Amino acid sequence: MSKTELKDEGNPWTLLGSNVMYDNPWIHVRQDDVLDPSGKKTIYGVVSAKHLAIGILPLDDEYNTWLVGQYRYPLGKYSWEIVEGGGKFDVDPIESGKRELLEETGITATDWQHLMTIHTSNCIADETAHLYVAKGLTFGESQPDSNEKLQVAKVPFKEVYEMVLDGRITDSMSVVTILRAHALMQEGKL
Repeated sequence: MSKTELKDEGNPWTLLGSNVMYDNPWIHVRQDDVLDPSGKKTIYGVVSAKHLAIGILPLDDEYNTWLVGQYRYPLGKYSWEIVEGGGKFDVDPIESGKRELLEETGITATDWQHLMTIHTSNCIADETAHLYVAKGLTFGESQPDSNEKLQVAKVPFKEVYEMVLDGRITDSMSVVTILRAHALMQEGKL
């Protein structure tokens, strides 16, 4: 099967100036004065993440996984997701994934497969996420951060896949990870 060649057209935007609008330990928000691709002067707001995003789908030998439930403040609603967290830019993303998996579920894993790297919302943010499947699981006590109120549920992967298809799981990192894992399972690569 041949691959379609897609051409990179380059950057059609012109940066005229930039102002910091907000900064905290997790994000940096700036407003850029720009000329858009039509040459019109306008503004563009950009959120820069100060950490990598990490997503982990733990799978046992029977293809069960563990979802984390928590209230997501920006959405104003409860969300069921894969294990997610942040990692420092100078730390191997797998190491950050191991830490997050242990913190949120008490699970450690011996086999890690990188599924893909994504940009979570590239129209407003530069956040990069690394997505993994973790296998060879051992179970212990979770160690959530003091500001986290989490539920952890063991769910068959087949049901988790159905939760994506019927809209019960909407978190972007979870949706991408679950769909990618399902595709790899169908190809016998997971």
